[in-house]
Amino acid sequence: MESLGQVLKQMKGPSFMKRSQAIFDELLSDPIVKELREEHPELDEAKLRTNLPRLYQYVNDRRNCGNCPGLEKCPNDFQGHYSKLETAALNGQLELVERKAPCSLQIAKQNEDQIRKRIRSFYVDERALQEGYNEVEIMGKDRHRAPAVNQVFRYIREVKEHGLTPRGLYLFGSFGTGKTFLMSYMLHELAIAGYTGVIVYMPEFMEDLKSMIQDNQKLKDTVEVMKNCDLLIFDDLGAENLSPWVRDHVLGAILNFRMNRKPTFYTSNYDFGGLEKHLSFTSKDGEEMHKGQRLMDRISPFVDVVHLHGENQRRSQA
Repeated sequence: MESLGQVLKQMKGPSFMKRSQAIFDELLSDPIVKELREEHPELDEAKLRTNLPRLYQYVNDRRNCGNCPGLEKCPNDFQGHYSKLETAALNGQLELVERKAPCSLQIAKQNEDQIRKRIRSFYVDERALQEGYNEVEIMGKDRHRAPAVNQVFRYIREVKEHGLTPRGLYLFGSFGTGKTFLMSYMLHELAIAGYTGVIVYMPEFMEDLKSMIQDNQKLKDTVEVMKNCDLLIFDDLGAENLSPWVRDHVLGAILNFRMNRKPTFYTSNYDFGGLEKHLSFTSKDGEEMHKGQRLMDRISPFVDVVHLHGENQRRSQA
């Protein structure tokens, strides 16, 4: 919609004055302006007349908001915002002051943007983090998942009520039962509460670490992020190809730093016994049981085990 300046721009002399008065009379009879005057009875016609451009903008914005086409198609001059009029005493005179206020959709977007800034993902499908979450759907999708889902819900609730502890969760189960989805949901919910989080897809992370050997600063920065975030999730632990260096000097260093400090979370297809065997074997050195046990000593005492039963959701969707 055109601004008042654009409407009057082409007019001069008597035409300008006549059109300006017609617009003012129309605005005075508008329910939006009548409501404004009820809220601010100190506003007389003379004061409104001297603030005609602001009044025109205010009414246009309110009309646009009343027929909101969505944030992306917002027709207001300042997208996602509307004009708000207030009175103030300036230099002993009553003045009509305009400010731009964010609408509810803009506020929701800003809040969501702040939540996303608290979450970092390494190699995880962004759809797992960006799709909407519905607790009823999460619980009702597969009744076999209910005990595990309840345990994750309980963890989220306890953190919101009492704060973080160094204890995390070890979520294991067969393929496609929703382990990554549940951990992403937990990350999103706790990001809303102000916590920072990182989720790492282990198979691709381990492959990428090979190239980081040549970029020491990138490796250092990545490890520091994982050490210091509030919540760290290692997704699909056990599906990666381990090297002794990665296991002992990268994964081991991260876990050694976080234990007794901050919670670490895991999803895996292995139970603890299977994971220990996996961590004990590398393609270079073969089986080294004591190395696997050493890493498990940094995992098992600091997590509650959650066995996720259920159907393969990927197969059923396909």
